[in-house]
Amino acid sequence: MTVVLSTQAVPDPEKAAYWSEVVNRTLVPMSVTPRNAGPFDGRIATHRFGYLQVSTVEADAKRISRTPALIGPSSEALVAVGVQVSGTATFVQDGRTAEVGEGDLVVYETARPYSFDYPQRFATHVFQLPRRNLAVPDSDIRRIAGSPISTSGGVGAALSHFLTALTSLAKGRPPLLAHRLADGFADLLSTLITEQARPDDRDPDTTGGALLSRVREHIERNLGDPDLSPESIAQAHGMSVRYLHRLFEAEQTTVCRLIQRRRLEECSRELARRGRATPTVAAVAHRWGFSSPAHFSRVFRATYGVPPREWRALHAAQGRGFTAPSTPSAPVARRTERPGAFRPESM
Repeated sequence: MTVVLSTQAVPDPEKAAYWSEVVNRTLVPMSVTPRNAGPFDGRIATHRFGYLQVSTVEADAKRISRTPALIGPSSEALVAVGVQVSGTATFVQDGRTAEVGEGDLVVYETARPYSFDYPQRFATHVFQLPRRNLAVPDSDIRRIAGSPISTSGGVGAALSHFLTALTSLAKGRPPLLAHRLADGFADLLSTLITEQARPDDRDPDTTGGALLSRVREHIERNLGDPDLSPESIAQAHGMSVRYLHRLFEAEQTTVCRLIQRRRLEECSRELARRGRATPTVAAVAHRWGFSSPAHFSRVFRATYGVPPREWRALHAAQGRGFTAPSTPSAPVARRTERPGAFRPESM
């Protein structure tokens, strides 16, 4: 449902105050200062697509400021995209100033101070979504905040066409379709931010290639952390859990399976080593992130065909170390196989 608020029916002396209240309630708390002395005229139409809010603002010249005092500790972190439909604006955030013309697009965060100065009557589209729904690090957003982005070509043009289509879909949509539209916006915006912030860090086959590599590196560095999970990984990389799972769709595995497989591989290698000082099976499991020895024993046996202690004994008797393959294959037959013939099964 579209909500339309306007100063048209408000008495002239109350228009400016009413408009300030409307902007604060519809977008985020801001200081609103009309630039002209006469009665203020403004109109804002808002509708939602799942977690995405779409607003179209038409108003007289004004200045708006999001000051530190207006950013409370309980304020939800939002990322906003402003598309200038008519008129111009001067945008300031993080000490950078952008002169925004018709057709330009600007990305900013509501959790940090910013200001817009509109010197004449204007129209703009404002798209707001929770920060957690974007699969980009904070540093990338800050690199492009305060810089106008052209929509004449590339990802900027694709996003602009998508946004234009969204603003025309004012009627209610089924919840599933609305969320898919929001997801499409989030994916395009994430791609645009990456393109603008990291022009030399693009994967030739997929825009998520570099991000996927960073996620894999993060998993390797934190295998021993029992709290390593899709939620903690997504938070560390400034993305949603949903987007994290999407990154792994073409990898023929899931995040949880990758974590478990890599932990088991490291445990199997360590248990197969020969040496005077051999840690207990429980100590090895704990070192590689398994908090429950019983759970570790179950998944190890399901993968390698024997319990961890038997795995260690077999390799100790064999008299040499063992390096587990990086990709598990078939389960072992325990009756007659030589110790060196054991191979992990598929997860």
